[in-house]
Amino acid sequence: MSNLEVGIVGLPNVGKSTLFNAITKAGAEAANYPFCTIEPNVGVVDVPDARLQVLHEMYNSKKTTPAAVRFVDIAGLVKGASKGEGLGNQFLEHIRQVDAIAHVVRCFVDPDITHVEGSIDPIRDIEIITTELCLADLDVVEKRVMKLERIVKSGSKEARAEDELLRRIKEALEQAKPARQLNLGEDELALLGDTNLLTLKPVLYVANVAEDEVATAETDNAYVQKVKAYAATEGAEVVAISAKVESEIAELDAEEAREFLAEIGETESGLNRLIKAAFTLLGLLTFLTAGPDECRAWTIVKGTTAPKAAGKIHSDIERGFIRAEIVNYDDLVAAGSTTAAREKGKVRLEGKDYVMQDGDVTYFRFNV
Repeated sequence: MSNLEVGIVGLPNVGKSTLFNAITKAGAEAANYPFCTIEPNVGVVDVPDARLQVLHEMYNSKKTTPAAVRFVDIAGLVKGASKGEGLGNQFLEHIRQVDAIAHVVRCFVDPDITHVEGSIDPIRDIEIITTELCLADLDVVEKRVMKLERIVKSGSKEARAEDELLRRIKEALEQAKPARQLNLGEDELALLGDTNLLTLKPVLYVANVAEDEVATAETDNAYVQKVKAYAATEGAEVVAISAKVESEIAELDAEEAREFLAEIGETESGLNRLIKAAFTLLGLLTFLTAGPDECRAWTIVKGTTAPKAAGKIHSDIERGFIRAEIVNYDDLVAAGSTTAAREKGKVRLEGKDYVMQDGDVTYFRFNV
């Protein structure tokens, strides 16, 4: 995985583009009418990690590079999007490549902002978008089943296995059930190859609440409670944020932002919580490299071995991997330097089977 990529979806006027503008400061057009966002807007935002600044000062590095998340803002979908309603088809293709979907749901009342369905009902809204994603996937699955027909007749075992799996998925999609609810195993996912089904992607629900509800939304907002109950049935994460508050924070410097968050009873921005939830959802962690030239954070999937992590930096390092020299971040900071950590026996040499841990400060030894 290079940068984590998250597609932002939702009905028109739920606060999707306002949120996108805030988190990327990219200025995607946010207007109070459907289809103002036709091409997807892409914004890259740094993953907050206080450890990098500490390492930067420790090594007096010339450069510091945080991990990043790419947010892809898809135009507001409506009923019929999968059939091209409101240019829906084009929009849906834009998110086939993302790692996860952030589904923005309106959980605030504002008579000045029209709702495309005429009332506030987050569960109905979620189901409209889910149905459209299921219909878009159904189209992909049906075409694939037709292509497989001749190969299945020729007696190919692999084709038959794929065909049976696709028919199971088709049945679920016809009932507007996302493919991820089938809890497919690794072998089954491998059979699907590069079909990139939208409904297989993990989903994070972003409950967009009113400005004055940010601190209490998780417990007091009835709409948020409904979204949480719905998400629990499919093991999804929910983050309650105010797109309006996020857009205000985006205009402030770091110190002003901290003061503003304290005033509204929050310790971190909604964006930070959204990124953390995406990392949890996808089972990601961060390892670090540090030295006088650069301190850098690298995003990997939990369970990644040392050589594979080395490959994130350069394929040559993975190919010529000898050993990983690793010190836990907390141990390094407590010791004060790599030399002191080594003297205390905190620096370990790990081989090819070592599974990387969050906060491993790593130096890879290799020979090509």
